[in-house]
Amino acid sequence: MAMAPYSVSDADHNHHDIVSMAEDTEDLSTLFAAIQAAELTDVLKGDGPFTVFAPTNAAFDALPDGTLESLLMPENRDQLVEILTYHVIAGEVMSGDLSDGMMAETVEGSEVTITLSDAGAKVNDANVVSADIEASNGVIHVIDAVILPPEEESGY
Repeated sequence: MAMAPYSVSDADHNHHDIVSMAEDTEDLSTLFAAIQAAELTDVLKGDGPFTVFAPTNAAFDALPDGTLESLLMPENRDQLVEILTYHVIAGEVMSGDLSDGMMAETVEGSEVTITLSDAGAKVNDANVVSADIEASNGVIHVIDAVILPPEEESGY
């Protein structure tokens, strides 16, 4: 399951925590802005380890018009926190640890489903486009869609 590695400006990325890596990766700048708006910076700079499914800027852009702008408003911070924490798993899960049909509980509390096929790995309906980007406090897997917690549980 070879995937092109994402370029991180600092070659010695193991000294970068997850937030710093998002900040330094151009294609994750929307995610970085969302982490800041959700006030999750300190959490994701914590010891971890965390596994983060990181949507690309294009993934955020693919949300319905106005969704991202709405989520970034201070009054919608709780909803943004729920969505972002649905992209985070406590513990370090490398791509080699994944199995087809595996369920993983997220920090948000709901589970994501991992599917593996010849086409690659998926988290719910999002494709993993770059896996196993190691940070000092966990690992990032870049995905091509924003995954949302189950609606029946969150009430949105």
